[in-house]
Amino acid sequence: MGKVNFPTSCSPAVQAQFERAVALQHSFWFAESIKGFNAVAQADPSCGIAHWGAAVAFLGNPLAGPPVARGLQEGTAAVARAKAAGAKTQREQDYIAAIATFYTDADKVDHKTRAVAYEKAMEALAQKYPSDLEASIFYALALNTTLNPSDKTYANQLKAAGILEKVFAVQPEHPGVAHYLIHSYDFPPIAQKGLPAARRYASIAPSAPHAQHMPSHIFTRLGYWQDSINSNRVSAEVAKAELKQTNLEAGSYNALHAMDYITYAALQLGRDKEARAVLDEIRGLTRIDSEQFAAAFAFAAIPARYALERRAWTEAVDLPLHPQSLSWSKFPQAESINAFARGLGAARSGNVAAAKKEATRLESLAYALTTAKNAYWAEQAEIQKLAVNAWIARAEGRNDEALALIRQAADREDATEKHPVTPGAIQPAREMLAELLLDTGQAAKALAEFEASQKTDPNRLHGLAGAARAAEASGDKTKAKAYYVKLIELTKTADSERPEIAKAKAFVNN
Repeated sequence: MGKVNFPTSCSPAVQAQFERAVALQHSFWFAESIKGFNAVAQADPSCGIAHWGAAVAFLGNPLAGPPVARGLQEGTAAVARAKAAGAKTQREQDYIAAIATFYTDADKVDHKTRAVAYEKAMEALAQKYPSDLEASIFYALALNTTLNPSDKTYANQLKAAGILEKVFAVQPEHPGVAHYLIHSYDFPPIAQKGLPAARRYASIAPSAPHAQHMPSHIFTRLGYWQDSINSNRVSAEVAKAELKQTNLEAGSYNALHAMDYITYAALQLGRDKEARAVLDEIRGLTRIDSEQFAAAFAFAAIPARYALERRAWTEAVDLPLHPQSLSWSKFPQAESINAFARGLGAARSGNVAAAKKEATRLESLAYALTTAKNAYWAEQAEIQKLAVNAWIARAEGRNDEALALIRQAADREDATEKHPVTPGAIQPAREMLAELLLDTGQAAKALAEFEASQKTDPNRLHGLAGAARAAEASGDKTKAKAYYVKLIELTKTADSERPEIAKAKAFVNN
């Protein structure tokens, strides 16, 4: 689990167990962490800081969004127990007071406001105790949870990374430092900086499913698809083994999350059979042990990616929401993926009526997200709606309108950052703009957009194939060959007969 140093005033007999629970928390192994903190509190009822640890763990993954209702209830109760048990030192009292700022008035004050209040409390704590590196680490995590997804200066992320890099130099085996550095650098212009932490984290905490998965955030950003698959296969297997042992909430979340990353990476390598095996596995699941957004997202994303990346447009039109037992109404941001895939598939296969129906559905989902004050995902649904409407316009011969709509979608997508829950957009909007330009005979402009898309989404199969076709169509055979060679190298382990790969080989061999 790595090495954590968190001194407490609790009984020396529970200190090692307490630090193990903190280490588990830093690798987002929440259920095991909570069990550990509760065991410490039971062994030493005067150890109020143990209840603090449980309260932090009940937040769940703070980067994925607000905690579930049960988490809020349990966390609030843990804070109350921490206060009742008391803390023997001012430092421990300050930790308890800091997490209390998040849970206070949770039924009245919105999540973002409380998250910022907690961030400010952790900043004050870190400043008050500069030698307490755990305070700095938890503050850095808080900075990553309150970042502005439209801020292209990456102010919060780089501030967090600056804090963490200093700690990493003196605590190279700390699981939270490596973990949160990956999150801090999980953005295209700065992703390369996260590679050292990505290479180290899995070996720091080899038993934690999330620790095995996290390096793939950086691998995905850099287009290192095989590295991502390797990382997530281990993560999924560890998570499945955990779920077999006990009915833990984290089991299916971690496995499904990893499986989405595997699917995305395999499809970029042309390994459609490998991706299909993942799809078949999730279609065999009829229920989920804990209804979490990340699980809903994976259930919607995996079949959408499988159809759209293979350009199986008619297949996408009929994608169901699976499993039916999931309360999809709780997750409009996940349901929107299904509507987008169906709508895009319908528009690109000429079924305009079906496409318009899905565009209307996306509008309703965006409204629901706006009403719920979920601005980030409301914007993603709006971008998806713009893309579907663009391809509807193209299907109806309104090319200028189609290009205006898809350019708007691309610009709006560029103005935000991807959420940590996803390896990448279901279909990058700028890549779709490039495809539409190429489709309407504007090859030179299409090439420029394909190349721009490759900067944020490197080594995407369709990005390379599209750039090659655009270069070829614009008369630049040298550049076309270079892109086709890259595509052939990318897909050297392909297990499918993608037409893009066949075209690349034919061009290079002629």
